[in-house]
Amino acid sequence: MKWFVAIAVLMASMSAASFSIAGDATGTVSYVTVRDTDGLVYFWLSGAHTNPPACANGTGYWMIANENSETGKRHFAMLMLAKAMGMTIHVSGKNTCTR
Repeated sequence: MKWFVAIAVLMASMSAASFSIAGDATGTVSYVTVRDTDGLVYFWLSGAHTNPPACANGTGYWMIANENSETGKRHFAMLMLAKAMGMTIHVSGKNTCTR
């Protein structure tokens, strides 16, 4: 079962098109939240964020681009699993600060 989880998290980390802020980060998921007003899912990683886009304000959070899509729902589930298990993930962004 652990190998399945590791593969699932690895696949999520390789899906660069799914996250909204550019650059890269590797670390453990330190916080996940869902914004009440519109359902936006955003999260923080413990690792350093490298190569952020010019529009990034330095807070270090990442967003799931479309939390209502099937892919977005899977990414949310994988984030929660990685958070619960304390797993290290890698995230790559889309070079934008919007959904």
